[in-house]
Amino acid sequence: MKFVDEAKILVKGGDGGDGCVSFRREKFIPKGGPDGGDGGKGGDVILQADGQLSTLLDLTYLQYFRAQKGSHGKGKNQTGKDGEDLIVRVPVGTLVRDGETGEVLQDLIFDGQRFIAARGGRGGRGNARFATPTHRTPRHAEKGEKGEVRWLRLELKLLADVGLIGYPNVGKSTLLSKISSARPKIADYPFTTLIPNLGVVRREEGRSFVVADIPGLIEGASQGAGLGLTFLRHIERTRLLVHLLEVTEEKHRSPIRDFETLNKELKAYHPSLAEKKQLVVLNKIDLSYVRERAEEIRNQFERIGYPLYLISGKTGEGVEELMEILSKLLDSG
Repeated sequence: MKFVDEAKILVKGGDGGDGCVSFRREKFIPKGGPDGGDGGKGGDVILQADGQLSTLLDLTYLQYFRAQKGSHGKGKNQTGKDGEDLIVRVPVGTLVRDGETGEVLQDLIFDGQRFIAARGGRGGRGNARFATPTHRTPRHAEKGEKGEVRWLRLELKLLADVGLIGYPNVGKSTLLSKISSARPKIADYPFTTLIPNLGVVRREEGRSFVVADIPGLIEGASQGAGLGLTFLRHIERTRLLVHLLEVTEEKHRSPIRDFETLNKELKAYHPSLAEKKQLVVLNKIDLSYVRERAEEIRNQFERIGYPLYLISGKTGEGVEELMEILSKLLDSG
């Protein structure tokens, strides 16, 4: 299924039903009083978070959602039937914004959570409501109230405990496939991963945490280079980041420079991203030229206050120790 994390939709609550103008007409009461009933309330458009959904794709095909109108009132003081609510299901993690002002209206962060996106109109009052001691035969009733209508902008932000970040091709997808049942596309060229992938890491005693592989981060990501602007939002909800680094055979590539460059991009996108706790991990330690430089790189990071963890996503070396550290950090809050 195609991953879509933005959508714009038009929602309209159902119009309220009109009130009724009616008078009692019974066999022995030829001039009975007013008995027009009220109109029914229009249905609401309700957004509901659904844990079974992972994309906003369906909302790009159908963009107009209108709830049912309320029925009109009837004689004999019969109130019109309320219009049915319209439930629009969206993935958990969907942020709802006003389509015109950009104001955040609701953050749907747990399964089953609801938000009334457009309220239905109130039903109009029937003429029986307007009878008074001095005006016993009112010949007017209210029209139903129009339902609320507005544009909404929906943004999906993944809900994950840990975000895997790093330049393309550093091994994020390989690591995710090693630690979880996720099976992202893996190949030896940049931008293999074109969508964020989620994996659940299961630990002993039923503990688990969710890891997101965030693609497309390169220098200039905060201005839209690579796939940066498309996916940087998915880091916002993570509790901590694992910054995956690599060493190339050509020594012009500096892991510490890569680390500093991407952190500048995080800060440029939103200062809170750069403030998240990070674990710095050097991948592909199974390669001889990486192992040869590991101690030098470890010393560089220790000088700026970061311990360096060594792993191989391919062979699994150091991965279990890294998962245990992540688990303990998440448990400690």
